This record gives sequence, C-alpha cells and structure tokens, in this order.
Amino acid sequence: MADSLSSAGVADNKLWKGVIAVTGIMSTLVIYGVLQEKIMRIPYGLNKEFFKYSLFLVFCNRITTSAVSAIVLLGSKKALNPVAPVYKYCLVSVSNILTTTCQYEALKYVSFPVQTLAKCAKMIPVMIWGTAIMQKRYKGMDYLVAFLVTLGCSIFILFPAGTDVSPYSRGRENTVWGVSLMLGYLGFDGFTSTFQDKLFKGYDMEIHNQIFYTTLCSCVLSFTGLLMQGHLLLAVDFAYRHRDCFFDIVLLSTVATASQFFISYTIRTFGALTFAAIMTTRQLVSIMLSCVWFSHPLSWEQWIGAVIVFGSLYAKTLLKTAPAKPPHAENTQNGASSPVKLNP
Repeated sequence: MADSLSSAGVADNKLWKGVIAVTGIMSTLVIYGVLQEKIMRIPYGLNKEFFKYSLFLVFCNRITTSAVSAIVLLGSKKALNPVAPVYKYCLVSVSNILTTTCQYEALKYVSFPVQTLAKCAKMIPVMIWGTAIMQKRYKGMDYLVAFLVTLGCSIFILFPAGTDVSPYSRGRENTVWGVSLMLGYLGFDGFTSTFQDKLFKGYDMEIHNQIFYTTLCSCVLSFTGLLMQGHLLLAVDFAYRHRDCFFDIVLLSTVATASQFFISYTIRTFGALTFAAIMTTRQLVSIMLSCVWFSHPLSWEQWIGAVIVFGSLYAKTLLKTAPAKPPHAENTQNGASSPVKLNP
C-alpha cells in the first residue's frame, strides 16, 4: 500500500512538472511569436507608422535576460565570474545578434507562418556546423528528415496563396530579400547553437553563466550598433509616441526572458526529446494562431508542405530513443545542439 501511494505521488509530481513545462513554454513562446509579428508588421498610431528598429528589440530582450540571469546567479550563490574566455562568449553573442536581427528583419518581407516554418529547416546548417566545428557524424535518418523538412519548407514558400494576401501585409511578401534574410538566420543560428554546445562540453559551465555573459555581450554590441546607426533615439522616440508599442516591447522582452527559464527547466527535468516535441507543437500552434489572428491565407500546397515538415519532425521525435547522457547536455530540437536557446 505504501509503495503504491509513493508511486502515485511520484506520478502526480511528474504530471504537475509536465504541466508547468508545457504551459510555460507554449504560453511564453506563442505570445512571443504573436508580439514580434505585431511589432514588425502592424502600423502604430493614426499616421500608420511601422516600427523599423530591429536591433532595438534585440537590445531590450538581451538586457532584460542579462539582468534576470545575474539575479538568479547571485541569488543561488553561483559563480558570476566568466568560466570561458570572454571572447568566446562574444563570438556566440555576435552570431546570436545576427540571428535575431535577421529574424526580425525577415518579418518585413515574409509572413510569420513562412518564417516559422522556415526555422524548421535549421537541421541542415546545424549538421554542417556540427561536422565542421564538432566533427560530429549523423545517421541516415537525420539526413532523411533534414531533406523532408527542407522539401516541405520549399513547397510552403514557393506556393503562396495567390493574390489573397493578409490585410496586415506590408506589400512585400516572399521577396528574394526576405528569403535571403531567413537563410542568414538559419546559418547564424546553426553556428550559435553548435558553438554553445562546444562551450558547454569544453568548460564546466552553469547554464545561467553562459546566458548572463552572452546576453551581456549582446547588450554592449547591440547598444553600440544602435548608436552607430543613429537608431537609438529614434526607437526611444517611437516607443514614447506610441505607448502601445512600448508595452508590446516590454511584454516581448518579458516573455522572451521567461521562456529561457522554462526551456532550461524542461530540458533538465524531462530531457531534450520531450523538449523537441513541445517546441514542434509550439511552432505548429504559432502558425495556426498567426493565420487566424493576422488573416494569413494558406494554399493547399502550403498545407501539404506544413504536413511534410511537422510529420517529419514528429516522426523523428517518436522514433528517436531517449539519450543516456544527462538531459541538459544536448538540445536536439530540429537537429539543433543548443542546451538553451537565446533567441526563441
């Protein structure tokens, strides 16, 4: 009787942890997706002004995450000193800034569903960087899934829903420049996640230590970039004149920071396999919500492309056996090897 009660208690505890993980990741990242599309694609005010300063969003996100990470490290009495050489944190930071900037800029030219589905194709650049930097070898199944995901993404991008565009379109859907920005996003994101993994394997590093120093470097670099472009005061003025934009940016930074901790919690508690399934579901929900909220029509070819992509990802997750290594050691979401994502 005591054993059965104990087992029931453990199951209930795991169930509640699962609820916390799924609810936290889904809510923060879905809200993040909706907000980034709203900020970059919907005009503010009576004069219908568009927010143009992607690097300012990067700066706000990173300074919020950096501050919270420092508080966590100090509160838990863990090392605040850099574990790796500072230039290695900066290397991750530069790549991450370029990743996030390409992500925001791409929303000026392609719809959010196209951008989100294209993110699923990150397996190929991650595999390329993994081979180049980590000397990793991949199985035939990994290459098959990467091919199918890329095929599905290509179909989704090449066969838009004709002339029936969203009322929130900026009039430049699916341009060569937008697709080029997404390719830049995939390349930089693949390097970021692979080099993060290399840092974790090469140094005895706490997750929040890497988050703190990487985001701190990002704060300095993005702030410098804003000054050099002359966009800092323009972005602040825009947020001051459009209070709803200011609150959107604050909420975006808040949910982006919160998502990092839910991601870390999920990987440590349930492992990378469960995290991969949750993230795949989150991407599907984000696309569906964006299509409904922002009136993005989908052609039947795009539906086929989406089925190929998510079917391949779910099949990979179901067929993959759980890793024997510690769950925080590897994040295999969509073939990525990042222990925790710095740009949701």
